[in-house]
Amino acid sequence: MSSRVQTRLDASTQICPECGASLATSGQETHCPECGLVVDEQPVDHGPEWRSFDDECKGQRTGAPRTVLRHDRGLSTTIGAVDRPDISASRRRRLSRQRRLHSQSKFESKRDRNLAHGLGEIRRMASALEQSHAVRERAATLFQQSQDANLLHGRSIEGGAAAAVYAAGRCNGVVRMRDVAEVARCSEGQAWNCYRTFQAELELSIPVALPVDWVPKVCSDVPRRVPRDVQQHASQLAEQATESAQINGNPVGIATAAVYLASRNADQRITQETLSEAVDLSTTTIRLWFGRLQTHILD
Repeated sequence: MSSRVQTRLDASTQICPECGASLATSGQETHCPECGLVVDEQPVDHGPEWRSFDDECKGQRTGAPRTVLRHDRGLSTTIGAVDRPDISASRRRRLSRQRRLHSQSKFESKRDRNLAHGLGEIRRMASALEQSHAVRERAATLFQQSQDANLLHGRSIEGGAAAAVYAAGRCNGVVRMRDVAEVARCSEGQAWNCYRTFQAELELSIPVALPVDWVPKVCSDVPRRVPRDVQQHASQLAEQATESAQINGNPVGIATAAVYLASRNADQRITQETLSEAVDLSTTTIRLWFGRLQTHILD
């Protein structure tokens, strides 16, 4: 046959509907060897998706992995919206009512509802801040630990979620409370209050932020591309500033001043205004640390 005809094949049928010959299966299609009719193609693979050399595999089909980012570890189900014109109005109302009742039945108590709301805020803020999956899981674990320790009584859930994201970001990299407060649904003061409580009651081991840790972030926030040699020189200046006893203070300001000083030495002409807008620091702060770097590092 010149044209390719596709017909869905019943599982119990093994006869060609055109010429009556026996069908043959090869690769991903079922066809007739006599007339060439393709009866079925790309069938569903019912074989196992695990591999024979996978040591941890139990030979079972499972759904999505469990995650701490969901209040129920991601094991709940969701009834989606149905938008089909052939469904009657009465059945549409019944489905809407079932969807609402199913959504309400997922929470056994107010504590579960608050936990779901807090974890949702953590996912939203971490996504807005472009944080890694490890930071999101760490923040979710901190929020659950704070709820188990009854640290959220009298405090907003949004503030606790913002504090958890900030603490997780500090443990896994560099993040500023100012940036977290911009995407949070609470004030910066509420987030700081929850963070100090978490740090004291949960005994969090928050590493000290060093200027050298902020140099890559400062360079990435600059609109223009910062050359690699400038970044390396700025990192060296930041390390020397950390070892110096005369320079001690805001790590973001020191890192920004190091980038500015390194760009001046390389004649790249990255202005203080550009750096100020990129890292949200005043030009006065940048000039202050720039002067100290020139005095105590270069001299």
